[in-house]
Amino acid sequence: MLFRTLPKDGLRVLVEQMIGEVEVIGPTRVADRADGRPIHHFLPVASFDDIDLGYETTEYSAKTYFLPFVESLSTFSFDAEGWRQEIRYELEPRAIVGLHACDVNGLLKLDKVLARDHYPSPYYIARRRNTFVVGIDHEPCDGGFCRSVHADTVTRGCDLFLTDLGDRYFVAIGSDRGYSAMQRVGSSEVSERDSDDYLEVRRHLAAIEQPAIPVHHLPNILDLEFSSELWARWGGRCLSCGTCAMVCPTCYCYGVTERVSMDFARGRKLKRLYSCNLVDFAEVAGGHNFRPDRETRLKYRYYHQHRGFVEEHDEPKCVGCNRCGRACLSGINPVEVIRDLQTEERA
Repeated sequence: MLFRTLPKDGLRVLVEQMIGEVEVIGPTRVADRADGRPIHHFLPVASFDDIDLGYETTEYSAKTYFLPFVESLSTFSFDAEGWRQEIRYELEPRAIVGLHACDVNGLLKLDKVLARDHYPSPYYIARRRNTFVVGIDHEPCDGGFCRSVHADTVTRGCDLFLTDLGDRYFVAIGSDRGYSAMQRVGSSEVSERDSDDYLEVRRHLAAIEQPAIPVHHLPNILDLEFSSELWARWGGRCLSCGTCAMVCPTCYCYGVTERVSMDFARGRKLKRLYSCNLVDFAEVAGGHNFRPDRETRLKYRYYHQHRGFVEEHDEPKCVGCNRCGRACLSGINPVEVIRDLQTEERA
């Protein structure tokens, strides 16, 4: 990576320039909780002032801009001579400003599956390539454990990554697009003072306590505890609502349906994000369900996150943002589930 420093007003200039050229999305304060804590979402903005870079976390991740909840894969029409199919990828450029390290790492994990695996998705790739990503350092969010899964720092996956040094930003440049953007605003070479201030910020962030979850041996524990009663305990609380997968920055399971008009003249193939916790996720033709129980579905979600993905890609799928734990209506928290697994293994 290349490194530069950028005055605070330089970022405003850069974002306002992008707003005049492309759609810009950023963390926006939309409401407050009962206790007064703000609620943020990633939303399109019309001004730099709409962006709150000091946010703690967002209710859902930026995944929805790369994997929409519902998207049209193709449309087709029928006539006496046959049928025609039309496929379009979304190619409009845009920028997302203010992603935290865990969300940038979430995109890198999606890249492994949807851009670099055996069956790459052209729909995902088109959105990923046409999105300018600006990340920013932050203090750990409440209940997050991104450090435990090595998702609290960024070395790639975004065009620019900012660290707040008080009166300026320390900028890591991750792409040629990012380099070109820095050329358009008043960025400067990194001085010795800049480096010292940056390292001091990193030391400060590293000193902030987070839940410590040793995950390096978790795949083995999961295999040992495959039939553990703890899955019934936690699964008994699960509502099978799928909220955890919807807010997760790395869950990508989906279903495909085809809809044909009543006059059989046209149709559409739709892709919808789905969740392995939903009751019919493993149901096949004939009505047989391979995972009819809540505890089995919950267990396989954890196995995919911390066992299957590790085996396939050498790292857990989870980025430790704890959005699933905060959103779960039943209070199923990944930190508690994993600690329960480790306690069970030691008993």
